[in-house]
Amino acid sequence: MPLWRPRTYLLAGSFLLAGAFGAVRGSWQNICAGDTCPSIARIRTFEHEQTSKLLAHDGRQIAEIGYERRTPISLHALPEYIPQAVTAIEDKRFYQHSGFDPFGIARAAFGVLTFRNLGGGSTITQQLARNLFDEIGFQRRYVRKMKEVRVALDLERAYTKDQILEAYLNEIYMGRGYGFQNAANNYLGKNIAQINIAEAALLAAILNRPGVYDPFRYPDRAKARRDLVLTRMAAEGHLERDEAERWKEFPLPESEPTGSVTSLAPYFEEWVRQILDSRFGDEIYRSGLRVYTTLDVEMQQAAKVSMEEGWRAIEADSTHFEHPYYSDFDTVQAFSGSTPYLQGAFVALDPVTGHVKAMVGGRDFEQSKFDRARLANRQAGSSFKPFVYTAAIASGIPASHVVVDAPVVYPQVSGEDWRPANFGGEFKGPMTMREGLYTSTNMIAIKVGWEEVGIETVAQTARRMGIQTEIERFPSTTIGAAEVIPIQMAEAYSTFPNLGTKVRPFPILRVEDSEGVIIWEPQPERTQVLDSMVSRIMVSMLEDVVIRGTGYNAIRVRGGLPYQVPAGGKTGTTNDGTDVWFAGFTPNLLATVWFGMDAPIPIFSLGPGKRQATGGGLAAPVWASFMRRVYMGGQSDEDNTDYEPHGPLLPIESGWPLLPGLNAVLVDRSTGKLASRWCAEEDRYLEYYLPGTEPTELCDRSSRRFRGLRKP
Repeated sequence: MPLWRPRTYLLAGSFLLAGAFGAVRGSWQNICAGDTCPSIARIRTFEHEQTSKLLAHDGRQIAEIGYERRTPISLHALPEYIPQAVTAIEDKRFYQHSGFDPFGIARAAFGVLTFRNLGGGSTITQQLARNLFDEIGFQRRYVRKMKEVRVALDLERAYTKDQILEAYLNEIYMGRGYGFQNAANNYLGKNIAQINIAEAALLAAILNRPGVYDPFRYPDRAKARRDLVLTRMAAEGHLERDEAERWKEFPLPESEPTGSVTSLAPYFEEWVRQILDSRFGDEIYRSGLRVYTTLDVEMQQAAKVSMEEGWRAIEADSTHFEHPYYSDFDTVQAFSGSTPYLQGAFVALDPVTGHVKAMVGGRDFEQSKFDRARLANRQAGSSFKPFVYTAAIASGIPASHVVVDAPVVYPQVSGEDWRPANFGGEFKGPMTMREGLYTSTNMIAIKVGWEEVGIETVAQTARRMGIQTEIERFPSTTIGAAEVIPIQMAEAYSTFPNLGTKVRPFPILRVEDSEGVIIWEPQPERTQVLDSMVSRIMVSMLEDVVIRGTGYNAIRVRGGLPYQVPAGGKTGTTNDGTDVWFAGFTPNLLATVWFGMDAPIPIFSLGPGKRQATGGGLAAPVWASFMRRVYMGGQSDEDNTDYEPHGPLLPIESGWPLLPGLNAVLVDRSTGKLASRWCAEEDRYLEYYLPGTEPTELCDRSSRRFRGLRKP
């Protein structure tokens, strides 16, 4: 039996090629029948898809949105060895052929017949054609190849060689995104213009089969392919042979670039994406929009660091914290429902515009994408009480109104009696509403809200201010049994520093198209919902929470927020310390903090001698830490190496002015009456009143005796 010789292979190959070209000629006219190929008009107007960029308020990029993540590059901005590496390995006759290279086809066919790898038959233009247009499809190989050739020829007539090569470098799939710019970032941690010859050869090697030549998974394969690229570059005259050999000694990247996946504000970014998707649809994934968001990068970093401090501090209390720790779980583990470890949420916004400056929706976006800042319904605890007192002030009840802190009993529909108590179990006798708020005394809020103002008025006040969750009409609602959402609490509290105007929290400043034309610029939504004088009185009452109440130690002492920063707010703690809150504000910034488990169970274990979680003990220090960084600057943090030191982010503004028409009167703290010589000097203080609500009686000896019910 005669042996096959090279001449025999060549003859057989010639017959095969002749037959193939005959088939091509016979079907060429019909290959694109029925509009199965893109039209020349569409080819001439082709623009590659671009991801939309999410930018912080100052223009710094924070994220990308797109089906195929890519960052376009200009061919002329690249070092010449990048296109040289690509053409050397993929299509050395790129600048000579017209889109279809018969020599390449013949070489590939001969390689198949001789069982040798002599390269593929597709030109760069053909590869671009099948990457650009779905019509080419994935039918039988010869049909697809015919369409590739037809479209490649049309591309060559529509574009210059450099335009085609530039499009190729931007469109090609590189395993970790699309295009050479993303490949340089994700494999090398560099901008494409900064890579050297060996790195350019590596990227050119990867593009052939990214899954096979991934340098982190298959370094030996990647190096062999890269070295082949360098050899081809030398063969084409782009490098001297000894230069190519030297570059072959250059090491491959040993580890993936750090920070290439971690997002600064993933919950915020997802919120923005949802808004854009509902307004622009598919355009946001393809058209290269530039979305200027309200996010402040440094404030977001401060929020993340402050929340992490809070989580660590709670988990460090091993005597009382008995839940699973966040560190017990693998970072790639995802939870379809609630997470078993401690969670939290944070929202900071400009109280004048509603622009959200920082947002943390949970502890780990990759493990749980549920946004607790915008979606979690949690009991408000005492952070709901300002709505009770706002309703009272608006109804004409002054902050100096005295209510007796004493036990009460309310019958329930179930037939059982509800016997509310104060935190700590003590009753302190008569006190003003102001004192009832800053000491967070439950009995005062219950009596004012349920007996004097009425729960319907309280609920409607909270609704107008921004609480959209269901508010049940029960006595317990006055002390925070209602569920609220952190971002709605921020919206509702914005009416205080804004002196009656509610602002809707929103994350987008403007949207520009790829040419820089503004196509959407949402305006702040501001609604006057309270009389400005009512809000001004509430501001002074909430300032007392920070000056002398439940927030003082956490904010001014432990938190270190200087006294020159005017601030007000309210702590919140639910039954058994299941949810803890602090919502507070300065003249130019507002923030809400919540901590809790996803399942409504106490943060700390219960029992005799056990510590109960409180808003003042756990949430308020985080609020103070954030505000301190904003107004005093942030220092480096050993436990958060990504946190970059910075100076003050906002100026310290003066406090709120006394509004015209609002009356300031010296009164007696014990009785709520006008101060006189019969009143103890230490009990005198300046109270604010709506016109016509000022006290008219002087305190006297008999009224002073009333104070005797109080415990020291």
